Amino acid sequence: MHLMYTLGPDGKRQYTLKKIVDGEVTKSAHPARFSPDDKYSRHRVTLKKRYGLLMMQQSTSKGLQSKE
Repeated sequence: MHLMYTLGPDGKRQYTLKKIVDGEVTKSAHPARFSPDDKYSRHRVTLKKRYGLLMMQQSTSKGLQSKE
């Protein structure tokens, strides 16, 4: 059994062990597994470069603004 959750009417997580609650599919409350041997990192970086999502491509980032 894995811990699952759904979002309640107030926007907070409601935890359960069921896969379906009131006809709504629940989501896993556990993070994805981490692997140091990441086969797809090159593809993620390529997509982020293409769509301008890398930190170095953003004009003003939090904490990196120059003080003048």
